[in-house]
Amino acid sequence: MPSKLNILFIVLDTMRRDRLSTYGHNRETSPQLDEFARDAVRFDRAVAPAQWTIPSHASMFTGLYPSTHGLTQADGALAPSYPVVAEHLHRAGYHTVAFCNNPLVGVLNNGLQRGFDRFYNYASAAPFRPVEARRGKLQQEALRLFRRHLARPIGNQFAHSDFLFRMSLNPVFVPLWTRLINYKGNTAHSIDDLVDYWARHQAGGAEQPLFAFLNLMGSHLPYNPPRDVLDRVAPELRQEKQAYPFMRRFNSEAARWASPTIPPLEDWERATLNGFYDAEVAHQDAQLGKLFGWLKQSGTLDNTVVVIVADHGEGHGDHDFFGHGFVVYQELVHVPLIIRHPHHRVNSQPVTEPVSTRRLYHTLLEAAGLQPDEAAPVSEGSLLPLLSGAPDGEAGIVMSEAFPPLTFLNVIQHRDSALIPKLSLHGVRRGLYHGQHKLAVVDQRVEGLFDLNNDPTETHNLAAAQPSTVSTLQRQLATLVSRAESRRSQTAVPVTVDDSVVDHLRALGYIE
Repeated sequence: MPSKLNILFIVLDTMRRDRLSTYGHNRETSPQLDEFARDAVRFDRAVAPAQWTIPSHASMFTGLYPSTHGLTQADGALAPSYPVVAEHLHRAGYHTVAFCNNPLVGVLNNGLQRGFDRFYNYASAAPFRPVEARRGKLQQEALRLFRRHLARPIGNQFAHSDFLFRMSLNPVFVPLWTRLINYKGNTAHSIDDLVDYWARHQAGGAEQPLFAFLNLMGSHLPYNPPRDVLDRVAPELRQEKQAYPFMRRFNSEAARWASPTIPPLEDWERATLNGFYDAEVAHQDAQLGKLFGWLKQSGTLDNTVVVIVADHGEGHGDHDFFGHGFVVYQELVHVPLIIRHPHHRVNSQPVTEPVSTRRLYHTLLEAAGLQPDEAAPVSEGSLLPLLSGAPDGEAGIVMSEAFPPLTFLNVIQHRDSALIPKLSLHGVRRGLYHGQHKLAVVDQRVEGLFDLNNDPTETHNLAAAQPSTVSTLQRQLATLVSRAESRRSQTAVPVTVDDSVVDHLRALGYIE
């Protein structure tokens, strides 16, 4: 039995906090997570440092805001001077392994895979799974040749041809490539593989503690939940004859997945989108139940720290945006966070102070008993003291940053270029949280002030009525941004892309 605690870090990609029943959703979408959370600590005001996958993961892996680490575009990579949590754990003797369903984390060579002894990727035309090592040499060689001589050349064609890029967005082709290259990975396979891998690791008598990272993509577009799950979660859609045709169209219109809602959705369309999304959440939750069950039945939970979080949420026409490209509204950056520590006295009350999920870097390191930088103590950023009700040293002042993904801008430029200046899509948006208030800005312009206690969906802008509060939060935001930028050691370096999946990354507008 390892002397150090195992660590399981689960990222529920694109998971809206308000769609989980453990956070009060009126549909029972997450009974397995609800049950798990009863013996854990729920954070009610966790804030993602960024609005989409790459910068948010980079912040959770480094403990830095995007203004510091600089990984805000798909064609960048973390500078070597920013160590990631897996590197620290690997050097401390942990066996580090990832089971990743998001190609932006598992395929792009952007530094997010550093420090892992094994990094398994499920989003590819040729997924890389642990079972591959148990195949015959002929099968292994065939997969290697497929990735090198077929998938990569096809990817290169998509990467360098604007014609192919535009063609890939055609609704006729989107359903084909999303299935062909396993765009959302495979939740069931990744969970089964994680359980099997962990059981083998323990059965082998390994003295190394395990750090396992699991990224799940079940709640990401396209939405194709099993019919029985949809009927249970959103039974009203059985009577809506237009529901399935609408979702088939929406699933095939990839260019809409990260765009403003022009024209706005009708009520029945939004209800359909919400119902299908909730069903995807429920379907993934049932699969997570298998993992939770094994952790408990095997006794693994007794010496494992479990962290469950979302990297960001998703817009369904809220504030007139789809997807997760440009804004810092609550539907994108107010995320679920649940932490279970086997040796911590659990505070029965949820943590209600605003906290940044970038601090999971410090939390994981403290859970492992590590202090890699004496100049910046891990304990000052760790969330573990909050599990027992201790006061938070950061006083509930939190920032979220939305650097516009340039490739998303290119998609909108092709569709409706007038929207970019009209909606200030080229600007950097930030949200500053302090107490019950949130200030939203784009560049230097105030977009809104919201009282989240009384207006959790940000529908009432109080900026004109409370100028002194706006001024106070502006000063706090300027201080945070200045501090983050001053810590930047160098800009992000160019990224190397695994060509086997460049086609579908380009098709979504993630890379040029």
